[in-house]
Amino acid sequence: MENMNDKQYRAQVLVEALPYIQDYNGKIVVVKYGGNAMINEQLKMSVMRDIVLLNLIGMRVVLVHGGGPEISEMLKKIGKESVFVDGLRYTDQETAEIVRMVLAGKINKSLVNLLEGIGGKALGLCGIDGHMMRCCKENERLGYVGKITEMNTKVITDALDAGYIPVIATVGYDDAGNIYNVNADTASAVIAGALQATSLILMTDTKGVLRDKDDESSLIEKIYVSDIPSLIKQGIISGGMIPKIECCREAIRRGVRKVFIVDGRVEHSILVETLSDRGVGTMFVNED
Repeated sequence: MENMNDKQYRAQVLVEALPYIQDYNGKIVVVKYGGNAMINEQLKMSVMRDIVLLNLIGMRVVLVHGGGPEISEMLKKIGKESVFVDGLRYTDQETAEIVRMVLAGKINKSLVNLLEGIGGKALGLCGIDGHMMRCCKENERLGYVGKITEMNTKVITDALDAGYIPVIATVGYDDAGNIYNVNADTASAVIAGALQATSLILMTDTKGVLRDKDDESSLIEKIYVSDIPSLIKQGIISGGMIPKIECCREAIRRGVRKVFIVDGRVEHSILVETLSDRGVGTMFVNED
């Protein structure tokens, strides 16, 4: 049986969360969901509960997802090799169709089903719905990897206004009827900017930005976007983290107030980051 100390601790947690709940009430928060939290079933369920909770306490949550590993798996099943150019998947027309099938069909609907199953109201969308994400080719060398040229958020705001959690698969279109594979980090920055979201949360498989990549206790909790070039120069931000950080900078440039990189391997990292004094990741902001 729960003792009085446990109950008091729970009450304390709720009291501490109150100013954050008030601050975020009615505001849009975009969560980019990916990495290990998408593969591990226990973490997946934990993230879905967090999303439903944030929605129930008055936040307007938008969930954006990719699904690289599942796309690779499906391509393998049909005997098609995954080819990467500069870290991005080369996408011919056949691969683009597989991307649409896996992201907008399988992954998107399974996330909607999970959210609904635990008491949330969710609506699955992709960038083709409501002609949300118009694209052109990012680079001829990458094939149908999409660069978003126009973002129409009406279908997202309609879903939010009706009380739904929009779950968005990052598949784009063009007027010639082509399908595009859009990087989920990039898409989440554009979506958050277009919605003028209060914050964007990028779930990753790292603790955040570390001053020393081999020392998890060297987490940098707050970074001003103007410091990013110098951190890249010093090698503190390097490799695969650079495009992620560029997305953070892009979201802030587009008007998002705060961008967080949080560790998706830690249960409830979204809640701790949004509803407590003790952040668990790295926060990006403009100068105070």
